Amino acid sequence: MNKNLYILLIALLSASMAWAGKHKELPAKGDQTVRVFEKTNVRFVPGIYPGNYNEADSMGIYHLVNGRIIVKKITLPDYKRNVSVKLKLTLASNGDRWDKSGSCFVLPASSAINLLNIAKGDAKFPKIDSLKLENMTGIIAGKDYQPTVELMRFMTPFGVGHYSNNEDTLTSKRRPVYIPKWEKQVQWEQDITDLYPLLKGEAYVGVFIDTWTPEGYVVSMELDVKESKITCDPLPKGHVEPLMNTVYYIGQSYPDIFSRKDVSTEFTVPKGAKNVRLKYVVTGHGGHSGGDEFVEKRNILSIDGREVMNFIPWRDDCASFRRFNPATGVWLIKRKASYIGEKGYAEKEVEEPLASSDLSRSNWCPGSDVWPEEVALGTLSPGKHTFSVSIPEAQKIKGNELNHWLVSAYLVWEE
Repeated sequence: MNKNLYILLIALLSASMAWAGKHKELPAKGDQTVRVFEKTNVRFVPGIYPGNYNEADSMGIYHLVNGRIIVKKITLPDYKRNVSVKLKLTLASNGDRWDKSGSCFVLPASSAINLLNIAKGDAKFPKIDSLKLENMTGIIAGKDYQPTVELMRFMTPFGVGHYSNNEDTLTSKRRPVYIPKWEKQVQWEQDITDLYPLLKGEAYVGVFIDTWTPEGYVVSMELDVKESKITCDPLPKGHVEPLMNTVYYIGQSYPDIFSRKDVSTEFTVPKGAKNVRLKYVVTGHGGHSGGDEFVEKRNILSIDGREVMNFIPWRDDCASFRRFNPATGVWLIKRKASYIGEKGYAEKEVEEPLASSDLSRSNWCPGSDVWPEEVALGTLSPGKHTFSVSIPEAQKIKGNELNHWLVSAYLVWEE
């Protein structure tokens, strides 16, 4: 054998042995698909689900707040290899024809106080500094309590499924010519790998929909976990730090606090935390002309007084969701239209249908999910820090003008 080739082979073998020594083979747990809810009704039925808490049914589902929240315990393996986690949520109207805010969530295991034991009456939200937070209980961390973490924010469309029959007396004449048919359901899918630390082992997950009808909605929820096929691909030790959540799950009022003041909360970063990222989910509401649902408002996020994000949460593509909104209200709008006539292009005044679901909104559309905004913070110094949310032009609630902002935020980092 050539001497140089022999030396090269010895070097490669040594390097391979050294690499193998540092990268041990990790056990495989296998891919997992957890079907959490299967066509489960979320509705407002005090006669069936009285009060805030009802014991788990035969499917292991807790029905809270008269049925407007469903919660179930799940189990996921404690993976050693790297994983990716996807959440799939499917929804159809069971008779509720309106657009409603919805939240798919997980209860942090490290929080002794949570929505489940609060609903049962075994615990209460921590006392608050009324000067700082007014009456907004449970929106930031307190003694033995961490805010609920959203897995996915979504908005129900107008009546998808229940009103999707082309012969339906309500919707048959509302379908525009460019929609071949009404969809039977809406389905959303998001990558929630960053939230796996809250899901591994045993975890309580749930769905809330702000419905006030006895028909409500039917939802299915699925978690799909894919494990790395590489035997030496370790799962980084991740951490999720809940910061804020203003979704009014249980006994909380509409959060219009941002119209009067910024909202801040403290958090602590341990030594060794790296790749710190802020996740921020926001939607503006107030279903009247000129309300925060329909007017662009700036959101400003700060860490220790230093601005880290300044943006206007807004969606102007809501007309693309038209096929999911059979029961939406429709107006006729006059305009000058150019069209192909017998002698080529011509113009005339026409009336076109404009649906409520087509209108641009504050970071959501009827039938859309809401993706978190992400800010890379890098490495924060160990110790206490302050996170602040400012919506300086937010409007207050006034009579039936229910302006408010649903905000949730959390940090993720590697330890």
